[in-house]
Amino acid sequence: MGKKRKHSEAAAVSNGDKDETATERPKRTLLGFKDGSTEENKESSIVTFRNKEKVLVTCSRRISYRYRHLMLNLVSLLPHCKKDNKVESKDAKGATLNELVELKSCSSCLFFECRKGKDLYLWMSKCPNGPSVKFLVNAVHTMEELKLTGNHLKGSRPILTFSNNFDKQPHWKLLKEMFMQIFGTPKDHRKSKPFYDHVFVFSILDDHVWFRNYQISCPHTGTTQKIDRGDLEKMTLVEVGPRFCLNPIKIFGGSFGGPTLYENPFYVAPNQIRSLEKKQKAGKYAKKVKAKTRRKMHQLSNPLEVDEFADMWKE
Repeated sequence: MGKKRKHSEAAAVSNGDKDETATERPKRTLLGFKDGSTEENKESSIVTFRNKEKVLVTCSRRISYRYRHLMLNLVSLLPHCKKDNKVESKDAKGATLNELVELKSCSSCLFFECRKGKDLYLWMSKCPNGPSVKFLVNAVHTMEELKLTGNHLKGSRPILTFSNNFDKQPHWKLLKEMFMQIFGTPKDHRKSKPFYDHVFVFSILDDHVWFRNYQISCPHTGTTQKIDRGDLEKMTLVEVGPRFCLNPIKIFGGSFGGPTLYENPFYVAPNQIRSLEKKQKAGKYAKKVKAKTRRKMHQLSNPLEVDEFADMWKE
């Protein structure tokens, strides 16, 4: 057996090998290496921009099952959102929601507020400084109700399309920017897939924003995954769901409140609509009562003549 080397000899040999073969590594600090790599890292961080948008989705208490299913459908469509417990819809809900958004490290909030078990309001806010928008949600159809044939992967990034009406007036431009920031999935998000296979469509009709979700279906030829140029023209859109319509009520300068930037002059509250319907039904009953009184007055003013043969058969 050979003799073992002493520790000093082995250290000298190893130091000699390091000097001949490899160069010394630069010293590392908390801010980076000392050979000037920190400046390069700073420059790269300034040039590149990473979207860290996160959306908090929550609802109020006593929400109906249809509206809760609509909220869950939106949660499944937005991989960059965070769902939270129900919040009591009181006057001080703005401060509570802003605190929740800060605790969840989010930058936006979608709050579904249900009133009287019938009316659904959607708050869309950029926290903590605003702006925020309050919508009345109409024509709600969830994925479970529609049972459409469209289907796309969960977590894939959507293509956002807007109608030309969004560029005509300033309040529509503001809503378009908010839709882009909230519904657009950030690139390289850890829960998202790096491709597009569905489309979010926002269109304006009768001063309402209509939302649709379509799958991009394209025919594949053969076993290859690549698509021919001729097949690109054959792409079709298959609706997936859900469907809903947003009626803007007010746009506020702050988060869940603040100065009013825009107010919809054509908005009619659902309570007023129901009261008008009740008045119309009450009007029908009032007409019947008036007709009965007119008939009685006519009978009193025009009495019938006495019939001579009325009591003939009674004897």
